Amino acid sequence: MIHAMSGTEALQRRRAVISPGSGLEHWGTEYFGPRHAKEISAGPQSLLTEMAPNETILAHFHSVDQFQIYAAGSGLLGRHEVKPLVLQFMDHDTAYGPIIAGPQGLSFFALRAKTDSGPVYLDKPGYKEKLKPSKRRAPLTEQLVLSTEPVLENRKEVSWEPLLTTETDTDGLAAHMLRLGGGMTAQGPDPKIAGGYYLFVANGSLHRAGLNYPRWSMIVVQPEDDALEIRAGKKGLEVLVLQFPSEENA
Repeated sequence: MIHAMSGTEALQRRRAVISPGSGLEHWGTEYFGPRHAKEISAGPQSLLTEMAPNETILAHFHSVDQFQIYAAGSGLLGRHEVKPLVLQFMDHDTAYGPIIAGPQGLSFFALRAKTDSGPVYLDKPGYKEKLKPSKRRAPLTEQLVLSTEPVLENRKEVSWEPLLTTETDTDGLAAHMLRLGGGMTAQGPDPKIAGGYYLFVANGSLHRAGLNYPRWSMIVVQPEDDALEIRAGKKGLEVLVLQFPSEENA
């Protein structure tokens, strides 16, 4: 089943939450799945976290694979500067952080193909006993540059830009920036060759089934679904195509 969520609709549900990683109040938005779950379960989970100025979320790991998109503000991921747009993939049971927001805050999305059982923090006793075998991949992109509005609208050629793919990734892990001019189309990947994928609208809009999905919208294509035709809105589209690794080939 394909899941779709408009960024405009999702952000109407933004609310203040207490961060389990800092104990401070910041803002959270659920796109798919619950913000907190007690066990791993089927179905996508996608969350937007908007950190308070100078807030620190301590180092931790999750029990499922995830992509993380740093989409607004600025800050540090460990020793690495992050600002719009920076993308990271993290295998399950792979520690990362701390995440430190700058003075104007830091907003990031966590995109998961399965619902996670919650973060495990490295400052808490017993975390080593919860770690499971993993490839421990955590590649991080450089800052991704988006097109200006007229350049994007008038683009004439389809552009697939690889972001995280390496020759050693034999389980289907891949990430691309797809750039389309106004009204252009491209065929999405076959979701059956790996673990399905997310489409994250970074710029412009995506048109599907008579609806327009603006910036910060998401579509989830699961392994049992057919490949999706990706269609740009009138002003063009820049979309992250984020393909999860296959569990069978991990």
